[in-house]
Amino acid sequence: MDRPIRVLVAKPGLDGHDRGAKVVAAALRDAGMEVVYTGLHQTPEMIATAAVQEDVDVVGLSILSGAHMTLFPRVLQLLREQGRDDILLTGGGIIPKEDMEALRAQGVGQLFGPGTPTSDLIDFIKHWFAERQRQESHQA
Repeated sequence: MDRPIRVLVAKPGLDGHDRGAKVVAAALRDAGMEVVYTGLHQTPEMIATAAVQEDVDVVGLSILSGAHMTLFPRVLQLLREQGRDDILLTGGGIIPKEDMEALRAQGVGQLFGPGTPTSDLIDFIKHWFAERQRQESHQA
């Protein structure tokens, strides 16, 4: 890797519990990634704008409110509208398996539930980034 992976961690919506998001942000930072944490109560528009302004590779949403079927697609749509469909949208929270599958079908990356080791998320992001780098080098 010739540069650190840049990740934006966000808490969209009205959910006020951010302990998990902070644990994930710290784990990603400890794994050598550059992490931007946007804080609580972010709108999809705020998240997408911050992702573009910060030129991140990955956006991770932490959603415990049950609004995942609205928030993930909206952030994905906004990123695409801004020409940034190269950003991986991933995240976690209280998300039923069937909803995880539906979101994956829409273009959201792997999602993680409570109790998932942070190493699983780190490995997923590193693998995704390495694959993207490999594809970019073949296109150049």
